[in-house]
Amino acid sequence: AGRLAELAAEAGRLRTAADAAQQELAALREARAEAEETAAEAVVVRDERQETAQRARRVADALAGLAYRLRERASWQAKLRDLAEEGAEAEERAEECIDRARAADEERRAAQRAADDARRTARALRAERAEIAGAPDDIAEDDQAPAASLPALREAYRAASQVYEKVGVGADLRAEQARAESDESAARAELDRLTNKVRTRAAQLLEGTDGADGPSRQAAAARAEELVQTLETRASAASEQLGRLRGEAERLAPEDGEAHTELPEDRVPADAAQAKELLRTATAELAARTDALESARTAHAGLLRAHRAAEEAAGGFDDTAALLRDLLRDTTGDEEADEPEPYSGTLEEARQAAAEARRSLRGCAGDLSAAESAVREASDVLVRHANSTRYEQVRTPARQQIRELPAAALPEHAAAWAEAFAPRLRVLTDELEQLERNRDSIVDRLRGLVESSLATLRSAQRLSRLPEGLGEWSGQEFLRIRFDDPDQSTLTERLGEVIDEATRSAVKKNSDLRRDGMSLLLRGVRAALLPRGVAVEILKPDAVLRAERVPVGQMGDVFSGGQLLTAAIALYCTMAALRSNDRGRDKQRHAGTLFLDNPIGRANATYLLELQRAVADALGVQLLYTTGLFDTTALAEFPLVIRLRNDADLRAGLKYISVEEHLRPGLPQQDPDAEPVHGEITATRMFRRPTEA
Repeated sequence: AGRLAELAAEAGRLRTAADAAQQELAALREARAEAEETAAEAVVVRDERQETAQRARRVADALAGLAYRLRERASWQAKLRDLAEEGAEAEERAEECIDRARAADEERRAAQRAADDARRTARALRAERAEIAGAPDDIAEDDQAPAASLPALREAYRAASQVYEKVGVGADLRAEQARAESDESAARAELDRLTNKVRTRAAQLLEGTDGADGPSRQAAAARAEELVQTLETRASAASEQLGRLRGEAERLAPEDGEAHTELPEDRVPADAAQAKELLRTATAELAARTDALESARTAHAGLLRAHRAAEEAAGGFDDTAALLRDLLRDTTGDEEADEPEPYSGTLEEARQAAAEARRSLRGCAGDLSAAESAVREASDVLVRHANSTRYEQVRTPARQQIRELPAAALPEHAAAWAEAFAPRLRVLTDELEQLERNRDSIVDRLRGLVESSLATLRSAQRLSRLPEGLGEWSGQEFLRIRFDDPDQSTLTERLGEVIDEATRSAVKKNSDLRRDGMSLLLRGVRAALLPRGVAVEILKPDAVLRAERVPVGQMGDVFSGGQLLTAAIALYCTMAALRSNDRGRDKQRHAGTLFLDNPIGRANATYLLELQRAVADALGVQLLYTTGLFDTTALAEFPLVIRLRNDADLRAGLKYISVEEHLRPGLPQQDPDAEPVHGEITATRMFRRPTEA
C-alpha cells in the first residue's frame, strides 16, 4: 500500500512535470513561430533596406556625377569662352583670307586678260611682219632692239611706203609733206604740254606689248580702268573701316588721360597680334574672377540666410524665455504657499504631461485674450450706441452711467443693466411685433387696392373698343395700356418699401412727401410696375382713320388742336364707361352726358365730328355741343340743332336762355326697342347770386 502511494505520488509529480513540459513546449513553439515571423519580417526589412541602400548608392553616384560636373562647370565655361573667342578669330581670319582670295582671283583674271592681249598682239605683229617685203623670218635673240618704239617704226614704214608710191608726183608729195609736217608740229606741241613723267611713262608703255597697236592699247586702257575701279573700291572700304575704327576708338577713349589704366611693361602690346593674345588672356582671367565673385555672392547669401535664421531662432528663444519668466513670476506665490507634489509617473510621462499642460495653458491664454478682445469690442459698441444722436432725448440713469464710466468698468455693471432692461425689452418687442402686424395689414390692404387699380387699367383698355364702320379703327381699342403683372412676393416687398418711406417721412421734419390715400395708391401702383413701368398708347385721329398709335406723352407734339380735342373726348367717354361699369351699370346704355364749350372752334373737320359722335355713341355718352359759330358744314353733321337766345326778367332781375327756333324742327322719335326714357327736361332756370357791394 505504501509503495502504491509513492508510485501514485510519483505519477502525479511526473504528470505535473509532463504538463509543465507540455506548456513549456507550447510556449517554445509559440516563441519559435514568433521568431520565424520576426525572421521573415527581418528578411523583408533587410531586402527593403538593401533596395533602399542600392537606390541611395545610385542616387549618391548620380549626385557625385552632378557634383563633378558642377565643379568642372567653371573650367568648361572657360573653355567654352576660349573656343568662342578662337572661333571669332578664325572667322575674322577666314574673312581676311576670303578677301585676299577674291583680290588674288581678280588679279589672276587681270593677268589672264593681259596674257590673252599679249598673244593676240604677237599674232597681229607676226601677220604684219609677214606683210612687210624683205623682212627676215627669223630674228636672232642677240640682235639689239631698235631704240624707236613700235608705233613710231610702223608710222615710219607707212610714210616710207607712201613716199615710195608717190615718187613720181613731186607736187603731191610736197603737199603731203607739208600736211605731215603740220600734223607733226601740232602733235609735238600737244606732247610738249605734257609733263616729263607722263611722257616717260607713255614711252615705256609704247615700248611694251600693250602699245603695239590700237586694239592692244584699248585693251590695256580697259584693264587700267578696271584696276582703277578696284583700287577705288578697296580704298573706299578701307576708308570706311578706318572711320569706323576711329569712331570706336574715340568712343572708347578715356575722358581723362591717354589710357584707361596703367599697364605693366609685360602687358603692353607691341603689335596687334600680341594685343589680341593679351586681350584673350585678360578675358579668360575676367571670366574666372566673375565666377569667383558669383561663388562668393552665393556663399554670402547663404551666410545671410543662416544669420537671419539664427536671429529668428534667438528671438523665438527670447520670447520663450520671457514667457517662462512670466509664468514663473505668476506662480511664485503659489509655490511658496503650497509645495508641489512630485510626479508619480516616469520621466517620459512627466514630459508628455508637461507638454500637454503647456499646450492647454497656451490655448487658455488665447481664449482669454479673445474673450478680453470681445469684451472690449462690446464695450466700445455699447458706448457708441449710448452716445448716438438718436438717443439724445433718453434721460435714463443707465445711459448716463454708460457714457460716464470707463470702458474697463462696464463689464461689472453689465448683469445689473441686463436685468433692469429685460422688462423694457419685452415691452418693446411686443410693440414692434404689433407694429409689424399693422404694417402687414396695411401692405395687404394697399396690395388689394393696387391690384384693383391694375384691373381698372385693363378694363379701361377693354372698354375703349371702337364700334364697326370706322375703317381700320373698327374693332380696335382706342386706348392701349401695357404693363407686366408683378409677382406677389415682389409686389408685397415693394409695397412694404412704399409704406416704410411714408412712415419715415411722417417722422421727419419739413417733409414734403404727401401721405394721403390717393398719393399712397399712386406710389404703390408705380412701385408695382417697376422697373419697366406702364406704356399707354392712343390712336391718332386722321382723315383716313389709319390704325396709328402714339404714346400719350407725345400727343402734344404730334396731334393738332382738333385731334387733341377728339382724343380728349374719347378718353372722357372711356372714363365715363369705366365709371358706369364700376357702379354696376354696365348693362345700361346711358353712361352720362358731356357738355362741350365751343368745340367746333378747334375741331370743325367733319371726320373729327363723326369720330367723336361714333365713340360717344359706342360708349353710351351723350354729347352736347355749344357754339356761337354758324358753320353750316359742321352743323350739318348733327341730327338736332337748337338755337338759343338770352332773355331777361326785368322785374325779378334774372336772365334766361330760351329756345329761339329749331333749325331742324321735331325731336327724333324714340326707338321702341331702346331703353325707355322716364323723364325729359322741359325747362331750366339759372340763378345768379348778386355781387355784394
